[in-house]
Amino acid sequence: MTWLDHLSRFWPHLAAGFDFLAALLASIHTLLHKRDSRAATLWLVGIWMLPVLGPVLYLAFGVNRIRRRAVALGVHGTFTRPVPEDLGEPEPAGAAHLKMLARVVNSVATRPLTAGNKIEPLVNGDAAFPTMLAAIAAAEKSVSLCTYIFDNDATGAQFITALAQAVQRGVAVRVLVDAAGTRYSWPPITRKLRSARIPFAKFLPTSIITPWRVATINLRNHRKSLIMDGQLAFTGGMNIRHGNVLGAQPRRPVQDLQFRLTGPLVAQLQEAFVNDWAFTTHEVLDGEVWFPELPEAGNIIARAITDGPDGDFEKARLTLLAALAEAQSSVKILTPYFLPDNALIMALNLAALRGVRVDIILPAKNNLPFVHWASRAMWWQILERGCRVWLTPPPFDHSKLMIVDGHWVLLGSANWDARSLRLNFELNVECYGREFAQTMEQVITQKLAKAREATLAEADGRSLLEKLRDAGARLFSPFL
Repeated sequence: MTWLDHLSRFWPHLAAGFDFLAALLASIHTLLHKRDSRAATLWLVGIWMLPVLGPVLYLAFGVNRIRRRAVALGVHGTFTRPVPEDLGEPEPAGAAHLKMLARVVNSVATRPLTAGNKIEPLVNGDAAFPTMLAAIAAAEKSVSLCTYIFDNDATGAQFITALAQAVQRGVAVRVLVDAAGTRYSWPPITRKLRSARIPFAKFLPTSIITPWRVATINLRNHRKSLIMDGQLAFTGGMNIRHGNVLGAQPRRPVQDLQFRLTGPLVAQLQEAFVNDWAFTTHEVLDGEVWFPELPEAGNIIARAITDGPDGDFEKARLTLLAALAEAQSSVKILTPYFLPDNALIMALNLAALRGVRVDIILPAKNNLPFVHWASRAMWWQILERGCRVWLTPPPFDHSKLMIVDGHWVLLGSANWDARSLRLNFELNVECYGREFAQTMEQVITQKLAKAREATLAEADGRSLLEKLRDAGARLFSPFL
């Protein structure tokens, strides 16, 4: 009997043993690391019911933490400017609870509050993209761009041209695009970046056939930032896509918000980019080209909050919980994807029960129907406690914003779902100041003027088939 005969004889036993060991290890990891009991239960069922495939799927989509070492940069002096005790409030006593919020977030975030910032909202790509392109054209020393989606379309071509011209002028350009985000258009934008000789990298390249990349296939860089000369920055939730330019009447129009920032806060956004770039390429960007001295530019007190499945795990979620706990009069939430976990639902309800007016503004028609169904299955849990849900008409609104008590604003890339709050690398900014908050409340007011209110009766009045469909989708909310 040859060794092949022996192998064929024992192969079924070896395969069964390997499958059992893989399932056992995956189950142990699930039990030790999954905080959501629903997610843990679903994974355990899948691991044992799907031989081989179950453990592989868990490795690809169930492991949601990676280890990253932050780069030590010599820029901390920029971050430590004195912050006024009144947090921009004319009457300090009126902002006492916001001081407590600032204290809590200070314990959560790794960066301190900075004073002297200016933040300007840019509505849709019609306002944002020309301003961003002009800033790239004016850059003299450096340009850093991080984005989730960089489409190969008319708008993407404009950014390629502007970045290529900056490279030709001798500007140090670095572009970081999420690997999954490059697949939203074909051919991918990376071909044009390469042919234009623009230095770029893909964040966490994914592959289902490369074992060491399977475990990070579900961890995406959802951050959006553009920084010129270390002095002027843009951030928010806007991807680089022609669909954001509503004036061009694109086939799939998308509303969104972007923000122009100046002041000491810019260094914190640059630090977030530099750490992502170093993690991806092992190149450390430092010095005056990337981190110049930054003068004060306005009266907004703010800080950057990075969040992700690494050392920054759940910082955005903890910030949301802290803001809801400290709210005294009003909470306004604008988000495209609303799939809060039980803790966030409880915090929203407790705020409403305390007499805080809670308004949640969502798209009436989502670009992801499955997410909309799962979200709708949750509405009754907050509507019955007094929260209000508003539905805005098309085009689809991808904006993300939270305002508390007309003074505190959270803006950036994170959505109210498990993907943003547990799986994605996100970049948000918390801001203190009535003037800026009032400006953003005007944006909310304009959206509410066109919205209709969803009622508890409407949620309860869905047909049985709709309720079953929505409830089924909700079971997968930890993964959406």
